[in-house]
Parts: sequence; structure tokens; C-alpha cells
Amino acid sequence: MKQLTAIDRLTAVAHGKKVDHQPCICPGGMMNMIITEIMERSGISWPEAHSTAEQMAALTYELNHAGGFENYGVPFCMTVEAEAMGATVDMGDAQTEPHVVDSPLSSATQLDQLAPFSLDQGRIPTVLTAIRLLKAKGTGVPVIANITGPVSVAGTLVDMTSLLMELRKKPEACHRLMSLITDNLITYGQAQVAAGADAICIAEPSGTGEILGRRFFHEYSLPYLNRLLDSLEVPVKIVHICGRLHSIYEELSALHCDAFSFDACVSIEEIKPYLAGKAIMGNVNTHALGSMSGNKIEQLTKAALNKGADIVAPACGLPLTTPLANIQTMVATVRNEFSGDEQHELSD
Repeated sequence: MKQLTAIDRLTAVAHGKKVDHQPCICPGGMMNMIITEIMERSGISWPEAHSTAEQMAALTYELNHAGGFENYGVPFCMTVEAEAMGATVDMGDAQTEPHVVDSPLSSATQLDQLAPFSLDQGRIPTVLTAIRLLKAKGTGVPVIANITGPVSVAGTLVDMTSLLMELRKKPEACHRLMSLITDNLITYGQAQVAAGADAICIAEPSGTGEILGRRFFHEYSLPYLNRLLDSLEVPVKIVHICGRLHSIYEELSALHCDAFSFDACVSIEEIKPYLAGKAIMGNVNTHALGSMSGNKIEQLTKAALNKGADIVAPACGLPLTTPLANIQTMVATVRNEFSGDEQHELSD
């Protein structure tokens, strides 16, 4: 089998093809890969790197170059989209990620108060330029661009507690809000693809079954996720949903993604029958990655492989205190599990 680039490998596995070894990635966005050790090594730190394309690209490049995950991933937070639609964002510091501190709406009925969406708004140009810079390196490493899912964006534009009440009481207004958000995310996602993204990861932490339940997941999350996914002509489409997923297992097969990523609290063996035809991505515990020994990380990585992970990844975003050595161990373990003659193929 010919030597594959990391782009080749991720694309092949996402579409059920044979590879020399499984990919080991951390997409970015909600599943942020940046750690303090990489900031110190590169001399680049937060919050400046959230707003400067060259620094954003350099940070994620440095982690991969240091023997870390087999991808680049930008941005490093979930606030870019909400900020562009009018939310107020605290950019955090070297220890904390950006976060929304003021929602522009108090109700889904106030749609006309949202800022007009533009690719020139907020930090969107920073992300798009970072994607171009990373793609221009020509390293064969996939550039994964990240989008916050429609429900999660809605839950920052309107207080999430109020939104959940209005899903029941004001469904028409909520659907109008979800539709407008999805239109904006499509514009953003297509710009990411045009900039050179090899994969798109949509993170939907507020769209989990634990928060929405099966009925509202089916009504408010699934159709808008699929509309967004269908609009993106990119080799690899990933969806990550947080939390326990028992209540929506049967809905997951309807997602139009190539790979599905999930939390450490979800059993790979249990969820896999509901994801036929999709690559299973995950789900190494991030608390362990941040605090446990290299031997433990090796055990957890092998367990994910043995249980059926097609793409090995952290189950969520990394703690900033995660040792680089633990990331390197995770990546090396995946590579070492397969000799040059062995191949892995997505199971039916």
C-alpha cells in the first residue's frame, strides 16, 4: 500500500476505505487542541492568537510539528459565529477561552435585532486567512475548519434557558431563528471550504439529547444540521455532539456526516450499531489526557482502537494544562498499533 498523507488517510477512513493506520486528530473549535506548552514553545499565546491569523495558524502548526495531532484545526473557540451576529464576547486570557458575556436577544421573536451577517464581521476574516495560510504550507496535513452548530449558536444569541422554553411555546419564531442562523453558518462554512479547508467539524454541545430530548432534537437540531452539512462540498464532514446520547441513538443514522464524534461518557460499542456507514470518531477521555500518566494514555488509546474507533480523537477540548508528551503518546500509540502490512477498514 502506498504511503498516505494525513489528508489521504483522514479522507479514506471517513469514506470507509483501507488505510495504513487510523488517523489521530483533534479538530479545533469546541474540541480545541492548543495547550499552554505549545504557547510557550511557539512564543504565541492567547488571547492575541484568537484575533491574528498568522498567530492562529502558527499555533496549530506548532502542535502538529511537535509530534501532536495529525491535523491543523482553527479556530480555538465557539464564539466566532455568535460574535458576528451581535453577541458580546470576552476574549479571555492565556488560561481561558473566549466566551459570550452578553446575548443580543432576549427572545427568538427579536430576530430583527441581530446584526447583519457578513464574512467581514468580527473574527471571521481571521479564521479564513488562517485556513489559507495553513493550506498554503502544502504539508499534506488536513486543515480542519470548525463551525458551531445551529442550536448552540441559538443558545448564545438567546439565553439558553429562555430558548428552551420558547422551543415549546413559540415554535414558529424558533424555526425562523434557526433558519436564519443556518443560512449564516452556510455562508461561513462555504467560505471556509473556499479558503482551503479539507474537513469541516460541526460541534453541537447544546444540541445533545440530554438538553433537547428526542422530540426537539428531531425538530430543531437534525434538519438544520443536515441543511448545513448538505451545503458543504468538502471531503470530510464531522459532527460532534456532547453528553449522553441514549435518547437520540436512533436519530443519529439520519445525520448527513461522514464521521460522528462523541463524549467519553458514551460507549463506542454501544453507539456503533446506530452509526452504520459513518466513521466512529473518539473518544479518549480529556481529563485523563490532561492529568494521567503516559502509560494510562496508551491504555486508553488502545482501548478506543479495540472497541472500534475509526478515527482516534479526544472526547472533547483539551485542558490547557495537558502535557504535550501525552498527546505525543496518543498519536504514537495509534501509529504503532499497525505495521506497514496491516490495514484498517471501516466496518459495516
